[in-house]
Amino acid sequence: MSGFLAWVAGSGVVQGLIMGLTFAFLTTVLILNGVAKRETKTVNGWSAVRNAGHPGNGLLVRAALQKALPVVNVFEEAAYWTATTDSEGKRFSGEHAYRLHFAADQLPPNNAFWSLTATDTVGYMVNSPEGRPTVNNHSGLVPNADGSVDLLLQPHQPSTAAPNWLATPQGRFKLMLRAYLPGPAIIDGRYEVPPVVMVQP
Repeated sequence: MSGFLAWVAGSGVVQGLIMGLTFAFLTTVLILNGVAKRETKTVNGWSAVRNAGHPGNGLLVRAALQKALPVVNVFEEAAYWTATTDSEGKRFSGEHAYRLHFAADQLPPNNAFWSLTATDTVGYMVNSPEGRPTVNNHSGLVPNADGSVDLLLQPHQPSTAAPNWLATPQGRFKLMLRAYLPGPAIIDGRYEVPPVVMVQP
């Protein structure tokens, strides 16, 4: 028996098996990532997967979306958007300040609530000693004179517009916008989240 094991070890079978399994794993990851990318729709820098959780999805789509969004409700129950870049395609950085402008009556329509959260690049919320890393429709946001709402995103508290300030991490970060029990305009795709614009110094 020991002679057989020695032959197997020296014959390259084990190495070949390991290499084959590694190649198969990497190929599977590439395929699943490609399918998830195909199922992702991006508008104004905000990406959403509208088909997640649908029972009619095939096995491959279900596996790909489960990898991309391990625990997520169907879009009709909770709409999720993520963004990692500003309106010019530059990655978010705590070195800059940003503005997210919602026109009058254009905050995410919903029958429950909406929230905007700044996280690290992996998706974990980062506690800020200065401010809140999330705002929502219960945050006491102050509208502009025309009814529009501007959210200011930066690490340090601004001298003005503090009620509308979202604290962002110091380094690179991403944003997640959620609308629970989203309104018809979200479900049918008419609603678009506005782009995040870098505030010029």
